[in-house]
Amino acid sequence: MTTTAERARVPNDVLTSVRKSMNLSQDEFARGLRDAGEALGEPNDASKRLVQRWESGETRTCRPLYARALKRFTGRAPESLGFAIPMARVHSDGTGGHDMQAGEAGTADAVASLEPEPEPQSEYAGIWLSRYEFYSSSRDESYDCKHHIVIVQHSNRLTAQSLPGASTNPDSPLSLDLTVDRNVVTGTWIEQTAADGYYQGARYHGAIQLLVEPTGRRMAGKWVGFGKDFDVNTGPWELRLLDRSTGRASIERYSTTPE
Repeated sequence: MTTTAERARVPNDVLTSVRKSMNLSQDEFARGLRDAGEALGEPNDASKRLVQRWESGETRTCRPLYARALKRFTGRAPESLGFAIPMARVHSDGTGGHDMQAGEAGTADAVASLEPEPEPQSEYAGIWLSRYEFYSSSRDESYDCKHHIVIVQHSNRLTAQSLPGASTNPDSPLSLDLTVDRNVVTGTWIEQTAADGYYQGARYHGAIQLLVEPTGRRMAGKWVGFGKDFDVNTGPWELRLLDRSTGRASIERYSTTPE
């Protein structure tokens, strides 16, 4: 019998996609967290089971001990790894005063997680080639940027993360958070540029909308984002399916610079 809590559970696809992009099993990811804890002087007991609870949505927050290890190991804050930020709640201290204590994720998140999501007409999980174009006003030139990305799907939500070393822009990880509505895909994108690159580690983000071809193997549309000169830019963006598998062999195969 399925309980209410199980029905309300929303998998943390962001964490799953980041782990897959690092080409790590759940056990290896846990080991990396333990190593990060040792390096920080804060040993932890991260295990495969803990990673499973996080990814399944059984546990939606993480203790500060693990938050610091996650940041050290992945380079990302917990909220950018799909974790809910605990809300502080007030409780009586028994002497007429009130203390603050960490609570569970916000009520709005809990209510939203109970809302049913429409099922997509086809599956999009796999490894895709992401390609977008942008014009650099400071260099008066257009650029074609490519990434190999891994997409994890849950219901109508797609979460994507670029594979390490798989970009025509060195050290520029790309993340996508998308929602499928029939043949329309809408969402947001984030790209962190290289610290020693032309954009000196700037973090860019914006919106994206794509139309899915009937084959389900190609999406094409436009991105919108801000520029360096206080302007809003746009350009073409395309995703092409390369491999339906997100297994280790496939990720290793595509952890290379796109042609």
